[in-house]
Amino acid sequence: MTLRLRLLAAAASAMVAATLLTSGSPAAAATADRFGFALVDNPTVPAWTALNPGYQYGSWAPGPVATGAKVATGRFLVRFPNVASGTAGNVHVTAVAADGRFCESVGWGSSGLDELVDVACFKPGGVPADTPFTVLWTVSSGVLPAGVGSYSSVRVVSGALAQSYNSTGSPVVVTGLSLGVYSVRFAGVGTAGVLSGNVQVTAQQPNAMARRCKILRWGISGTDVIVYVACFDPATGAPTASDFTASYHRERSVYASFAPPKYFGYLATPFPGTPTNYSYPLGVGPNGWSPSGTGTYTVKFPVLHQKATTSHLTAIGDGPAYCTIAAVWLAAGSDAVVPVACFTNTGAPDKSDFSIAFASSV
Repeated sequence: MTLRLRLLAAAASAMVAATLLTSGSPAAAATADRFGFALVDNPTVPAWTALNPGYQYGSWAPGPVATGAKVATGRFLVRFPNVASGTAGNVHVTAVAADGRFCESVGWGSSGLDELVDVACFKPGGVPADTPFTVLWTVSSGVLPAGVGSYSSVRVVSGALAQSYNSTGSPVVVTGLSLGVYSVRFAGVGTAGVLSGNVQVTAQQPNAMARRCKILRWGISGTDVIVYVACFDPATGAPTASDFTASYHRERSVYASFAPPKYFGYLATPFPGTPTNYSYPLGVGPNGWSPSGTGTYTVKFPVLHQKATTSHLTAIGDGPAYCTIAAVWLAAGSDAVVPVACFTNTGAPDKSDFSIAFASSV
């Protein structure tokens, strides 16, 4: 499959035209074969500006760095060096904004030796707007042995499974339930009898039309984890069909790898005492969250702020409410403090449950 991006900048020096090519399958591995994460804290920089070094890391050899480029209002291209894997893998994008702006992925693929991720961001209602965001891309293969956690991901296009990975070797099954509502069953990845792990969901639109997707609800059946994904039209708040990516990780980082990193964690509200609140190396239950105002929350991940870090967030619940990371997280000693903001469809502050993950590079 060939994915073509035709991206134009406002100035001629920032004009980008990239053809995204499919590469062969990655070599078998017990963790992510290739990955990259980054923070775009200035979404207006010209091509190819190095991204913030404290918030980027990947499987490339030391030397080159992740770079980025504004290519249109609300449109930004991230380049992860020397990890090209075509359209394989999984992408998540989370806006870093306290005013209701939100982001989606447009697509990803290879440009020479590099992996490019195309991101579109919007104001409430769906008007393109330059917006800071976090982004990760990861691709995995192989089967993990029992007892070392699990990771699974899926890309859904036109309501059907387009690609998937499951570290248990079991299938990922996607079922359309109603307009904009989908069931994703990650087989064998969970813990029998108790909800555990963490889920992230990101809308994807190859035409850059504004969409948002979230976790409607999630649960377990045996060791299968079942996630109900709901997608919405931000212009109206109505359910609508959308492509999306979703991933599940349990006792592993949000980008699929483990040892490294040895510092990662996740939390899903309102389950603070269950294995949906997990940290390595601290185990079950150490992460904290508390309301800090209408629709705002503070999440604390003890001891996890180590070297380069990343975080991703997905709202949970009925209706078109959504959540963002309100500002770049702070280090309180070695603790990470992440501010969260949640909104109605029109961008007014609103309470919501959410699923959040945090990971370091080491």
